Amino acid sequence: MANTDLWVFGYGSLMWNPGFAYAERRLARLDGFHRSFCMRSIHHRGTPEAPGLVLALDALRGSSCAGVAYRVPPAQTGATRDYLRARELVSSAYLETEQQLALQGAGSVPALTFIVDPDHVQYCGGLDLEEQARIIARAVGGRGPNTEYLWNTAAHLVELGIEDSELSWLAEKVRALA
Repeated sequence: MANTDLWVFGYGSLMWNPGFAYAERRLARLDGFHRSFCMRSIHHRGTPEAPGLVLALDALRGSSCAGVAYRVPPAQTGATRDYLRARELVSSAYLETEQQLALQGAGSVPALTFIVDPDHVQYCGGLDLEEQARIIARAVGGRGPNTEYLWNTAAHLVELGIEDSELSWLAEKVRALA
């Protein structure tokens, strides 16, 4: 059993539906990556025949992504890792990594962070926002409509005071299309 805390970075649905117990939640920033609808979802928010889109961290020099860092106490780190691997690695499109996060007002910590594998077949970086909106407006998967995923994420970013102009634009555009 591990004897240190585990930090986990959430930048999409983990912000509003972590699914695991944690001792502390703080705003955090990850440098060198940006939040993007750059992964086709064939399980949770779409199907193989009609993929949806989910957020992923895509490497981009000079960028950063604001999100939430969760501190998981040592007694729960094994169960938390197992849960997150089952949830996030369902199709192997994410890579499990450790990244250095800047915690708001508290230095930095290494954190379990799932980033997109740009060589995976589900990677679709570079889709324009109009195309993203059309896909999200119609897709439905095992965890529900793709619209729900977008709107929950956009609402939680606002609630946390995190500005993401692309997600705000997408949320409004998809509302008009849905």
